[in-house]
Amino acid sequence: MNRFTVEEMNLLHIYHDSSRQELVGNINAALPFMDGDMKELAGRTLAKIDALTEAEYAELAVYAADEV
Repeated sequence: MNRFTVEEMNLLHIYHDSSRQELVGNINAALPFMDGDMKELAGRTLAKIDALTEAEYAELAVYAADEV
């Protein structure tokens, strides 16, 4: 089951790095430069990443998503 929306997956793809901590750090570093809607999207995405176990995160396939 994919827990992430298309927009969230695209955000993950943009800021994805080699580890969960680096991904979270990259998104947090960009927050001051985001507008309100993007900050809301980033916050929601970070909350979902935080809720994942390490095993779930390791299995997460991060890719640019297309709307279906």
